[in-house]
Amino acid sequence: MANTKSAAKRARQTERRTLNNRRALTMVKSQLKSVRVALASGNKETAKAAAQSFVSALDKAVKSGRVHSNSAARHKSNVSKALAQLA
Repeated sequence: MANTKSAAKRARQTERRTLNNRRALTMVKSQLKSVRVALASGNKETAKAAAQSFVSALDKAVKSGRVHSNSAARHKSNVSKALAQLA
């Protein structure tokens, strides 16, 4: 329990930010799962659509500072390599 007003405010801010961070990261992770499932199925069109939505979610997470840009670049590179191997 916070002892001061400022500490209580910080606790409230942390709670909100934690929820927003968790929401963004969960979205990225679930999109990545859908890409992996689509790649495993072997259907190129489905995989391409899933990859596109994954990259979009990843870019939004990077833009808001929730994911590091190098990490996002690595994920995008790996997904594009996997898509190229489907051809």
